[in-house]
Amino acid sequence: MDKIEIFYNQLIVKGGYTLVVEGLFVTILLAVCGLMIGIFVGTMLAILITKEEKNTLEYLLVGIGKLYVGFFRGTPIVVQLLFIYFVILPLFGLAGSSALLVAIVIFGLNSGAYVSEIIRGGILSVDSGQNEAARALGLNSKQSMRFIVFPQALKNALPNLGNEFITLLKETSVANYVTVHDLTYAFKTIGSANYEYMIPYFFLALCYLVLVMIASFVVKKYEGKLRKSDKR
Repeated sequence: MDKIEIFYNQLIVKGGYTLVVEGLFVTILLAVCGLMIGIFVGTMLAILITKEEKNTLEYLLVGIGKLYVGFFRGTPIVVQLLFIYFVILPLFGLAGSSALLVAIVIFGLNSGAYVSEIIRGGILSVDSGQNEAARALGLNSKQSMRFIVFPQALKNALPNLGNEFITLLKETSVANYVTVHDLTYAFKTIGSANYEYMIPYFFLALCYLVLVMIASFVVKKYEGKLRKSDKR
């Protein structure tokens, strides 16, 4: 029996495709939920950092936020997964927590560290004169940020947020290190049944390539729409 027959037997005859379908769903879930958490955390941090007038508590939160960004941008995602899942959680008596839930939170926090810089750059790209004009119209700093600055900053940041999703989609491949049943786990399990990994890993790479190509196509189409709207 050659490698292709072995792979076919494990994937179709023995029902390995169910693992692949489940893994595909988990991979997309990790990327989507991770980005949503990242956008929320990153936006809150970016607004706090770029706020002109801060009180003592806000300065303290900015300091903590910078440490958080430094940790998640300065260490590999796989190290973050292993460190938090196998070191931090057991210290707080949370060993055995849902691996999928923990992975979603960690990917979200990791994404948030990068999104905070993306949003911060978007806020700084808005002309300061617009903020001054908003103040002249009687808006306070919060209203100016909410109604004038942030909508434009978000529009400027959207292409980079799309790229962050693509990056996150690829990074989810390490989630199986904490026993998450993602796409990588599915093909690894299929390969380990007969210790034949060449064909399963070829299709694993193909699956990620197709996912990234689809995501890239959607991002480029949306960027095209943004450019058209800017010309009007």
